[in-house]
Amino acid sequence: MFIQTETTPNPATLKFLPGESVLGSGTADFPAPEAGEKSPLARRIFAVDGVTGVFLGRDFVTVTKAETFAWDHLKPSVLGAIMEHFQSGAPAIEGDAPESAGHADHDGPDSEIIVQIKELLDTRVRPAVAQDGGDITFHGFDRGVVYLHMQGACAGCPSSTLTLKMGIENLLRHYIPEVIEVRPIA
Repeated sequence: MFIQTETTPNPATLKFLPGESVLGSGTADFPAPEAGEKSPLARRIFAVDGVTGVFLGRDFVTVTKAETFAWDHLKPSVLGAIMEHFQSGAPAIEGDAPESAGHADHDGPDSEIIVQIKELLDTRVRPAVAQDGGDITFHGFDRGVVYLHMQGACAGCPSSTLTLKMGIENLLRHYIPEVIEVRPIA
């Protein structure tokens, strides 16, 4: 098995491409070891000292490291953990698969606007950020402000504020006049 790696805009995060399907659909974000209990793959990766986050996409795994660790030392162990997982035949996630959309549900007076926001995120934003090993999902809309959840390489990325403000906010404001601002949620 040959696993490719790619850098991401976030220096604390690397994207690993095993050349096989990781998740059939959707994404799964494990920002801490406790969150990864249902994922045999995440548990193996979190067993590597220095790993602080694991994000699973359709065909990639994004791993975030602690600031005090260097990729030169972590990368071989992470590659080994991913390889062991795929050789074991275990599923990436035990039990129910993650939601395919990943967006928060919302119904109410702004439901038409929210449908447009989700559509733009799904068609224009999410494919681009997946290339960088992350995901951005809709969390809420209140009085012109769109709240988004950044995951994987996007969470904690130094350029995430620029991506939100200059990229996503401008895109949404262009197509949806009701949108005034975009803000991240933790």
